[in-house]
Amino acid sequence: MSVRSTCLAAALSVVAACVDPPRDFEEATIAELHDQMQRGETTSEELVRWYRGRIETLDRDGPRLRAVLEENPDALLTARALDEEWQSSGPRGPLHGIPVLLKGNIDTADRMATSAGSLALAEHHAAEDAFLVGQLRDAGAVILGKANLSEWANFRSRRSSSGWSSLGGQTSNAYDVTRNPCGSSSGSAVGVAANLTVVAVGTETDGSIVCPSGANGIVGIKPTLGLVSRSGIVPIAHSQDTAGPMARNVRDAAILLTAMAGPDPRDAATAGAPAGVTDYAAALAADGLDGARIGVLRSHTGAGSNPAVEALLASAVDAIRGAGAEVVDGIEIDLSGVREAEYEVLLHEFRHDLAAYLETANAPLESLAELIAFNDAHADTVMPHFGQDLLLAAERRGGLDSANYTAALAASRDAMRERLGAVFVEQALDALIAISNGPAWKTDHVNGDHFTIGSSTYAAVSGFPNVTVPAGFVADLPIGVSFIGQPFADAELIGIAYAFEQATLARRPPRERGSGDE
Repeated sequence: MSVRSTCLAAALSVVAACVDPPRDFEEATIAELHDQMQRGETTSEELVRWYRGRIETLDRDGPRLRAVLEENPDALLTARALDEEWQSSGPRGPLHGIPVLLKGNIDTADRMATSAGSLALAEHHAAEDAFLVGQLRDAGAVILGKANLSEWANFRSRRSSSGWSSLGGQTSNAYDVTRNPCGSSSGSAVGVAANLTVVAVGTETDGSIVCPSGANGIVGIKPTLGLVSRSGIVPIAHSQDTAGPMARNVRDAAILLTAMAGPDPRDAATAGAPAGVTDYAAALAADGLDGARIGVLRSHTGAGSNPAVEALLASAVDAIRGAGAEVVDGIEIDLSGVREAEYEVLLHEFRHDLAAYLETANAPLESLAELIAFNDAHADTVMPHFGQDLLLAAERRGGLDSANYTAALAASRDAMRERLGAVFVEQALDALIAISNGPAWKTDHVNGDHFTIGSSTYAAVSGFPNVTVPAGFVADLPIGVSFIGQPFADAELIGIAYAFEQATLARRPPRERGSGDE
């Protein structure tokens, strides 16, 4: 090598040593990212580019998680504008510059579609943001994209495969791509778990936040019904629907909920929420379980028990007792008649609520009947694995003034509120703890889902809040525990969940599942 070449090589090595290595934001929290932004060590634009790279590497290629339906083409422009704003006037809110993924049934007035995962709405571009999206933008969030979901929020067929949509294909579990992510906020959960976004927004009617969160090892908050507006969200049922935050830790979920919550004149349910703005992250403390009275709910819905899951619940109960909580074991809540009545309520309300949404949307469909006809006409691509029996059943139902609907609502929502509320009062409880999910099942497009364990119905039907937190693993598959609280006691419930999280620190990202992984 010539002297000149040797000198050039030496100079290049010095330059390389002075250049920072590529930044890695995996598992970064909102507070950590804001701290780096404040010190000038990173920018929102850099975050967006990094998460886009993760999406390309893990979602489009590699394991092909299929968690993201669509990336926001304007995300970089938004991030740059927010970076300039931070420099000139400081952060505008608690999510300034933070990438957020939205479930694909949430309206955005931009170049992204609101499809609910259906080819029938593939070109549906909303005229205005959902109320919660406006709240997120005001808080400084960067809308990174739309997440895949179980088509029509898993309300198309009773033989569906959670996480599958005709527009986005099958979302895979972040910890094992052969297994199901649970639904219907599947892409939101997998996106958070696999570090494709900082945080995400999901929606739940019964289990669609807490089950995918539990099955993918993250935190999910199903808030009290009415705490977060539903206007601008493709609906299932107004008596149970809510949006909620999904994050890798309780504090980030609380920050996201703070930005999302608020009264909306377009959603009457929000009129019952407490006045003013609550900072759900402000009072989080590691000793939040000290002196709390927690009831243990061991009954659940599903196919049966699992000794390993029951052992995790026992460990969780030991952890809350060790953190100073008083434990009341053996809580029983009667679910008889509730599930059957819930089914009738959802069918009636879906028919009514979807018509109301389509009436005000600029969607290419105007009715449930038109959706059914579209699916029939495009059956090869829309229904290759399962049909639309739930849509057909909903179309046969009457209006919300029918005696069948009124009776079903009394036997589901009203009965569940009475039974659950009575337990809180009689046992003087601050919260209930229950298993959120069983081990994720193998995805099966022939037979559909086969849920094993779940506890979402108690909070979902009653409208009470529910927070799921990672509790451990069974065969390298994440299991979560749920904390269920009383209406609009979300702040206290989140504090309990945070204390449990800090006492156990059970979350591990997918790449650290176990020593036996390849």
